Amino acid sequence: MRIPFTKHTLANGLDVLLHEDHACPIVAVNLWYHVGSKNERPGKTGFAHLFEHLMFEGSQHHDRGYFQPLQGAGATLNGSTNADRTNYWEVVPAGALELALWMESDRMGYLLPALTEAKFANQRDVVLNERRQNYENRPYGLAPMALLAALFPDDHPYHWTTIGEIADLKAVQLDEVHAFFRRYYHPGNASIALAGDIDADEALTMVDRYFGEIECGDPVEPVRADATLPRDVRIQFEDRVELPRLYVAWLTPAMFAEGDAELDLATDLLANGKTSRLYRRLVFDERIATDVSASQNSREMAGYAQLTATAAPGHTLGEIERVVFEEIARLAAEGPTDDEIERGRVQAEAQFMFRLQTVGGFGGKSDQLNAYNVFLDDPSYFPRDLERYQVVSKSSLREVAARYLDPSRRVTLSIVPHGRGALAAADSELAVVS
Repeated sequence: MRIPFTKHTLANGLDVLLHEDHACPIVAVNLWYHVGSKNERPGKTGFAHLFEHLMFEGSQHHDRGYFQPLQGAGATLNGSTNADRTNYWEVVPAGALELALWMESDRMGYLLPALTEAKFANQRDVVLNERRQNYENRPYGLAPMALLAALFPDDHPYHWTTIGEIADLKAVQLDEVHAFFRRYYHPGNASIALAGDIDADEALTMVDRYFGEIECGDPVEPVRADATLPRDVRIQFEDRVELPRLYVAWLTPAMFAEGDAELDLATDLLANGKTSRLYRRLVFDERIATDVSASQNSREMAGYAQLTATAAPGHTLGEIERVVFEEIARLAAEGPTDDEIERGRVQAEAQFMFRLQTVGGFGGKSDQLNAYNVFLDDPSYFPRDLERYQVVSKSSLREVAARYLDPSRRVTLSIVPHGRGALAAADSELAVVS
């Protein structure tokens, strides 16, 4: 598993990754800024996600919508923000590469002259509406906010969700947004990957032509913070839902750290798919839950594992909690079976290969090159990433499950229908969410 590429760094600090793939006359342009919600601070949240919106609203030399020129040339494009990074990508016909680079470079170097109070206010309203749709007005939608707030202390950069707090978004001023952009959205804090039907030398010349004149910006220091969870935190709140739902979360290792791969496989074999242990027991055999799922959420500074199950009519969250920890205890004591380990490895490899079927988009080869470059400073990490899963053993998975999926150090969240607080898991305190 080796993706051929070359890496260059422009004089202004911009990393340039080039991968030639002439199978199809398209080119992926993928740009990562090493900024996410973890670069915010309490009282000033939601800035990184807000810029995901603002950067599609025009720049100095193209002061109108970003989508039309590229889509008119046959491109697909999008962007996203998470706790650790912001990315933008276009997949264009090979002949439209120069257009994509011009557009991307203009919003990197010349966004602020076009960022007016009217655009800012409009996109802030869009973000507030998105928050209402995706969190406040969605059944169980406030769960991520409650879990992160309980897992991480108030001043930890993972304490809040990427979309930010309502009060912070309403209070932010245009000059604060300008300052945030100048600090983080510059070549010295960015990495661009081009993958597809390119000539590497010509592509590098083109990138330097459009991005080389942009000033580097001040160095961005890494964010560092610690979190511990010394006890079982039990919280609950009422929501407009029909059925109670149980969430359990644990602090876990950071992305690519020791134990991260084992927890990926452990959460899969516990609760993902109809062959998983908890699906078979909770949903199929005992029928006390309507669904169950789990994941290892890997982040740059720390991760968290999460398990979710919805109670079937007539059953309680206490029943579900009992079964969950019986199965976790069995996994920690006995480890996985040979079949579970093999199935987990195969699924991990299949998912890995699936992400690399395309040159662009979310998870394509260009996106993965940028991920390894930004988080590890090593775009060639492909084979070692896959190897992390291939070397997982029964004993290593058992040891990691026992260490991190500890029933005495977790967050237990119950979301129950309005007026039925008694359905929450025992000893739960009221969570404050907004």
